[in-house]
Amino acid sequence: MARRRWYLLAGGAFSIGLALGVLLYHGARGWAQDGLADEAMAAQERAQLYESLATQAADFDRQYNLVKTVVKLVSPTVVHIKAEKLDRSTSTRRYQRDKIEEAGSGVVIDYRGKYYVLTNRHVIKEAAMQDIEIGLADGRELRPIKVWGDADTDVAVMEISAPGLIPAKLGDSSQVEIGDFVLAVGSPFGLSHSVTYGIISAKGRRDLELGDEVALQDFMQTDAAINPGNSGGPLINLRGEVIGLNTAIASNSGGNEGIGFSIPINGVLHIAKQFIERGRVVRAYLGVTLNQKFNTSAAVKLGLSRKQGAQVTSVKTGGPAQAAKLQAGDVVLTFNGVRIENDSHLIYLVSLTEVGKEVPITIFRNGQVMKLNVRVGER
Repeated sequence: MARRRWYLLAGGAFSIGLALGVLLYHGARGWAQDGLADEAMAAQERAQLYESLATQAADFDRQYNLVKTVVKLVSPTVVHIKAEKLDRSTSTRRYQRDKIEEAGSGVVIDYRGKYYVLTNRHVIKEAAMQDIEIGLADGRELRPIKVWGDADTDVAVMEISAPGLIPAKLGDSSQVEIGDFVLAVGSPFGLSHSVTYGIISAKGRRDLELGDEVALQDFMQTDAAINPGNSGGPLINLRGEVIGLNTAIASNSGGNEGIGFSIPINGVLHIAKQFIERGRVVRAYLGVTLNQKFNTSAAVKLGLSRKQGAQVTSVKTGGPAQAAKLQAGDVVLTFNGVRIENDSHLIYLVSLTEVGKEVPITIFRNGQVMKLNVRVGER
């Protein structure tokens, strides 16, 4: 009985195993067929996704072809600058110093039929003219014919001459707004004609610690990557126009951390034109002393709703301000239609005004807003 049972059990086990095996065979076959169907469906979906992606990428490419076109137009106008200068820190003997090489960038412009390179003064500072080398986009190397530099703004201009030079198109930096897309072109770490992309992240930066020399500041701030070697290179808008010269970065490491600064091109051109036409920079002045400690509480005490403008503390006898009837205690609210933010802003605007030009100003005096005209003089 036991053996039979065993067989029965054995036979029963065989029968159950056979039935289960048949079931598993057909089930596996069905599942495999379902899996193949799923794979076919997945492949079809992937193909559709790739097709959709290609369409979206084409739309994206059409948008970014604008950037590519800007780069093609601007790149031939950008130069790499090498300036050999004395290292004043490497010698204990007078007149015996090692030479160091400063690298930077610049941009070619056309002014009245002649060609010039705009750059930063600190790139070529203390370098003899014969020790300055300008590398063009096509590989040619030039030496400047004339060189000028302005310490107060860190602007430098070099006259050059060669066949086939391509000048940049210049924009109007007064029209630049926070959020505008921009390109920075230059030679970071000596890697010439590198292009980075970002936006204008702030305007009117005037209190950067760049040494005592750069006294007149009104920088645009950008997150386009700027590194050592970008100095003097152009900041470009999406119309392919130069709107600034890249000059400085805020960094703990010495490299890009997303905060770079550019001199607005309008200010650069004001300096450049004077160098080209006069050989020197002539700056206008009002003939006033301004209150550097003018703050919110002082403004409110005078009757203003907030801190604004620049307060006059004294007026120079015989100066333009006295002729315009400005008085100590007046707060200059606007200058030539521009709202004044603080004393350094007013100083900057006056310095970039043509000497002898009559300019409308708005002042706050004894609780009243008044309008005057002042003819700026030569500092």
